[in-house]
Amino acid sequence: MSKVFKVTPKRVKRTNGTVLTPEMSIIVTTVQSVSDPFSNGAKEIKEKYMRDYNFDYQKACCSKNDFEFKRLD
Repeated sequence: MSKVFKVTPKRVKRTNGTVLTPEMSIIVTTVQSVSDPFSNGAKEIKEKYMRDYNFDYQKACCSKNDFEFKRLD
């Protein structure tokens, strides 16, 4: 059973020529039933940020600590 999360950056982050802002929130659905969307290497989060904002999560050296998340279902 999948879970739906709203993921929002906590603050502005500028790293390696990329910019992440709190306005760049996303809604992701995890493939497996987990309590944390970052538990599987943030795979869905990385894909969603690239698709919606052309933002490279790995290039920006992002981690779980840069985000707040809330379960929606």
